[in-house]
Amino acid sequence: MDFDVFFSISQTPVDGVTPSDATMFRNFMEQVEAADSLGYGTAWIAEAHLSTEVQKLHKNAVVPHWQGEIGLNTDVFQIAHKVFSRTKNIQVGSAVMNLVCNGGPIARAEQIAAFCTLHGLDPEEQRRLCIGFSAGRFQFMNRAYGVVPRNEVEAAAWPALRGQVFAEACEIFLRLLRGDTLASTDVRETWLSRANFRSDDDWEKVRIAAGDLGAQKILIDRRWDFEVLKIIPTEWRRELLDLVIGSHDPRLQVDVNQYLPVKVFNLSITQPEIIDATHERMASNFHSSGGAWKRSYMPRTVMVFINEQPGLSPSQRSVAAREEAQAALGAYWTALEGTLDPAKVERAANNAVIGNAQEVAEQIRNRFHPEDRLMLWFDFFNHDSDRVVANMEAFQQHVVPMVNS
Repeated sequence: MDFDVFFSISQTPVDGVTPSDATMFRNFMEQVEAADSLGYGTAWIAEAHLSTEVQKLHKNAVVPHWQGEIGLNTDVFQIAHKVFSRTKNIQVGSAVMNLVCNGGPIARAEQIAAFCTLHGLDPEEQRRLCIGFSAGRFQFMNRAYGVVPRNEVEAAAWPALRGQVFAEACEIFLRLLRGDTLASTDVRETWLSRANFRSDDDWEKVRIAAGDLGAQKILIDRRWDFEVLKIIPTEWRRELLDLVIGSHDPRLQVDVNQYLPVKVFNLSITQPEIIDATHERMASNFHSSGGAWKRSYMPRTVMVFINEQPGLSPSQRSVAAREEAQAALGAYWTALEGTLDPAKVERAANNAVIGNAQEVAEQIRNRFHPEDRLMLWFDFFNHDSDRVVANMEAFQQHVVPMVNS
């Protein structure tokens, strides 16, 4: 089993204390350097845009009860250069980069080309930049960059159309990274039909907005309109780039692999049958230049609450870990929804690994396939950097040998 680390850099109050921006980034650098020295494979870094605090003033705030900032990293390319300069072995990944905002797919493709050119100047460099990319979780971030309905038809279709906008962005992004010269007219058209919507009523609203109640499909203008172009630089080491799509859409997972090898993100909370179906689908549809599909190509996030603190018995460590988990998960759900829901806390706890080293190892062996890749989340509602590093050490020194024995 492969083990990576997920870093949220989430600036939330814990026990009434909210660290400064500088403290958050210093803690991150301390933790990623420790992860490197401990032998973790990839540092997956969360991305966020714009202040979560300020969005609470919006008419339709997405997370109206969140305190602080969901994340502070806005640019994986800048932070990756910093991490690579201060570590020796660990790779860097975005978890995940928003493909439609902050410039969109053309800008993102060119940023990657520029980064990999500079990163690959040393012919001995083999560490990859792992770009996880998605449509973005919070719409207030996309709205600020103009990713909004442009007319009444798009407004009526928006819940379904958002995914199609992302699909259009994916094609542009991947074809440019592949080295294509293309114009927007070379890119797929977007047609909406009943199959795109959850109900007849939803589809009927779109047809009403379009003024055609008998329409079987409706054409949506392309989101990105451009004359023929090609990104620069053009001669960069593509083997230093790893691509991972953050989408549960089976059709899109297959579609993107017609251009380049694209792996798949998945959450540990996903049902086992969906996990298995994804592996089966990707085994048949992974781009041929990427070789045979492996389970490790679908990294899975898992929160880790481990207690191996000195001076405690194994049973005391087990109790302490569960108390720590309940406190952190309770704070999370309260921040996300405004109320403490014990049922949701319990469900979240069931999808984390919690306890002393022996218990955590048993939970991982029972829950995950031995060839999985896990993104371990140690800094979840925890600003005690020394403790986060100690937990990373305990996991690597005690849990990993038991899991991989």
